[in-house]
Amino acid sequence: MEDRTDEERRPLPSLGSYAEAVDWINGLIPFGIRPGLERIELMMERLGHPERRLKFIHVAGTNGKGSSCAFLTRILRECGYHVGTFTSPYITKFTNRFQYDEEDIPEDVLLALSKRVAPLVQEIAASELGSPTMFEVSTTIAILYFAEVCYPDVVVWETGLGGRMDVTNIVTPIVSLITNIGYDHMDVLGDTIELIAREKAGIIKPGVPVVSCVEQPEAIAVLKETASAQHSNLYLLGEQFHYERLEVNVKEQRLRFNGPFRELDLAIAMQGEHQCKNAAGVMMVLEVLRQYMAFILEDEQLLDGFRTTFWAGRLEQVTEMPRIVLDGAHNPEGAASLAKSVPEVYRYRKLHLMMGMLSNKHHQGYMKHILPIVDTLILTEPDFRRKMDAEALYDLVTDLKEQYAKADLDIIIERDWRKALSLLESRTEREDLGVVTGTLYLISDVRATLLHQTDSEKGW
Repeated sequence: MEDRTDEERRPLPSLGSYAEAVDWINGLIPFGIRPGLERIELMMERLGHPERRLKFIHVAGTNGKGSSCAFLTRILRECGYHVGTFTSPYITKFTNRFQYDEEDIPEDVLLALSKRVAPLVQEIAASELGSPTMFEVSTTIAILYFAEVCYPDVVVWETGLGGRMDVTNIVTPIVSLITNIGYDHMDVLGDTIELIAREKAGIIKPGVPVVSCVEQPEAIAVLKETASAQHSNLYLLGEQFHYERLEVNVKEQRLRFNGPFRELDLAIAMQGEHQCKNAAGVMMVLEVLRQYMAFILEDEQLLDGFRTTFWAGRLEQVTEMPRIVLDGAHNPEGAASLAKSVPEVYRYRKLHLMMGMLSNKHHQGYMKHILPIVDTLILTEPDFRRKMDAEALYDLVTDLKEQYAKADLDIIIERDWRKALSLLESRTEREDLGVVTGTLYLISDVRATLLHQTDSEKGW
């Protein structure tokens, strides 16, 4: 009982509106990330195990989870299936997390489900388990929405953090996808690729096929060992399936997928070679569904799905004059993809880059990839409680500048992200390119400002 607090004993909230429901859920953020499934298991038990009535595609990985979920959702929708999608963080509005057929959960439904879950949350908060977290409550609401309100044929289910002890691991999926593995959330998941791989591999369930695009030998070894122990068929990029990139232009890129059952050429609108890899992994998942689970996926609809998939804040050009591109790269692997993709996709004279980070990330590796391509670097701070101080980012850049940056790199510190954005816009001349990158909390705010979205709520 010792870690219970007054916060956890507070009275049942009166939830009279959507805004009050969101405030209540976000009010659980101070309880933080508590790895472990005890609270979510208890909630599912008390609710009659609604998760057992759903078919899940469970998606984990360091980068590419959101894009892969977007591909899966769009393609399955094009092929005639009703699809639930649970993702995080959200770019525009809290309801973005919970989608049915690519539409957000209605605000009144979110309110009703919050009212239903609130007494259960209060009851658990008063026990030795302590209060369920914001993510645990969101996950519970998602499961109730899909299992008791909209009844999708399949749910695309993104992990929050890691895999093994992640709240989403409460489900048994029909197929799992592990996109890649890199250095992220090392404070929770471990500081080696092998340790992080063990956490991600925790989503592999007995007898459930798993697809992965991981590349590091030590990560591959962990996945093979785990899949073997769980008697799960593992489909690995480079072994059971391959892809070849055929063409790149400003509008789309084409690739050839070669899998155990067939070969197929795909076109995708999302930019960057990493999206070809994501598309290949998704195609392998779809092949497993088609071959072994009787999913009817006609080629014409499947190809249309790949071609029309869009994911906000991933190499997304949002304005033309000046040209501003948003990309939520926030770890070394994301930075490597960004540094490779920007010069490949865009033509420009100078690159002006604005960035803001959270304080718990592995930023040195990030900077090593980004600094060589930048002419102007604007360091700012996201509007978020765990933001990294812009001066601390500057100190990091100063340490690496001589070895990695252009000799005439111009560095600007502007802690106010709105002023930093104005600076970026004014610096980006007709032949230049402006890029905003870093944490999705910053991307969300910048995107809402540039697209004049007044209902943006952004958050984790």
